[in-house]
Amino acid sequence: MTIAELLFLSVGLAADAFAASVCRGLAMKRLDGRRALLVAAFFGVFQMLMPLLGWLLGSSFSERIGAWDHWIAFLLLALIGGKMIRDSFAGEEEARPDDFSFRTLFLLAVATSIDALAVGVTFAMVEGVDVLFSASVIGIVTFLLSLCGVLIGNRFGDRNRGAAERIGGAILILIGLKILLEGLGLIK
Repeated sequence: MTIAELLFLSVGLAADAFAASVCRGLAMKRLDGRRALLVAAFFGVFQMLMPLLGWLLGSSFSERIGAWDHWIAFLLLALIGGKMIRDSFAGEEEARPDDFSFRTLFLLAVATSIDALAVGVTFAMVEGVDVLFSASVIGIVTFLLSLCGVLIGNRFGDRNRGAAERIGGAILILIGLKILLEGLGLIK
């Protein structure tokens, strides 16, 4: 695998994390650098660890992962997106302390990195892939794109927070639906 191919793969894997990090940026009233780095770190670390885990599991487990990964990602993203939409109708005075909770970030990171697990299984079947280097590049690219996503989401969200959160929630649900339809072979 060439560096260019690895970078394209990394950007493709990071697309869902980027969209989810835009949604996290929408949840910030003011840009908080610590939270932005936390979101980017969650997504980057999970996108790095999942290919390693997939590589360890190898091809013998790939059929089981492939049979359920799209359902798991869809359910997690639909639940989180639905919660964002519900929370967007709450009054501005109501605090939403769990926007950046470990649980929320963990679920988002897992949901957006399941496809990286499948890539790791593929790495196990391809000879000559430096799995540690490849996973590191995937993680770094995801971290950088996620950080940009938080910044973009925060900038956009300042103007119309409620509508922006509803759009962000809908985006997460649509990403989950796309993953499900691809997993079912209904779209490519």
